[in-house]
Amino acid sequence: MTSKVIVITGVSRGLGRAMTEGFIRLGHRVLGCGRSEEAIHELNNLHGPENRFHVVEITNDEAVGNWAEHCLSLAGSPDLLINNAALVNRNAPLWKVPASEFSMVVDVNIKGVANVIRHFVPVMVAKRSGIIVNLSSGWGRSTNAEVAPYCATKWAIEGLTKALAQELPQGMTATPVNPGIINTDMLHRTFGSHAQNYPTAEKWAKTAIPWLLGLGSKDNGISLTVGEPH
Repeated sequence: MTSKVIVITGVSRGLGRAMTEGFIRLGHRVLGCGRSEEAIHELNNLHGPENRFHVVEITNDEAVGNWAEHCLSLAGSPDLLINNAALVNRNAPLWKVPASEFSMVVDVNIKGVANVIRHFVPVMVAKRSGIIVNLSSGWGRSTNAEVAPYCATKWAIEGLTKALAQELPQGMTATPVNPGIINTDMLHRTFGSHAQNYPTAEKWAKTAIPWLLGLGSKDNGISLTVGEPH
């Protein structure tokens, strides 16, 4: 299998960390970012120097631009760009979610994705090659009480990604992907102890990684769910 250059946001923990470890085990080159200095330092010690990880606040467009410039200088255009980083609000009726918390969920889940696309995708478009995966959610296609801000952002990711897909040159792909329900810190915030009834990120990655590597131009603009045929 040909080694791919893979860029992933939110690699500090959860799905991002599990995907990072899994792709590297298969011999792919991963460039990632996260907010935890400790986790980023650990990843660089474990997997450097071929794979590189940086502390980046994806809501900061300038910081994302600097990170992208560094990644592109190291490895060139990514074969697979995965926008994974996201936040969920604390469970509450919409009218009880503080404005600052609502804004942070929107800033990370929508604006952060747009920032990453803004700085990586032009090089991919110039090459007319590459796959963009924006992680959506079951709550990007349905809703539930007390997670309205999160639902709103994931519904936005579905629309944003499908519009992006219409703008890409032939041969490229952008797809909103529902990862499924996975036992992560984020799920614990929402489901509490019931989160333990779902597979861990590491177990999920065993299915998700080969599935993601199988994406192609036929999937452009289609809402997909990890593990389902595509």
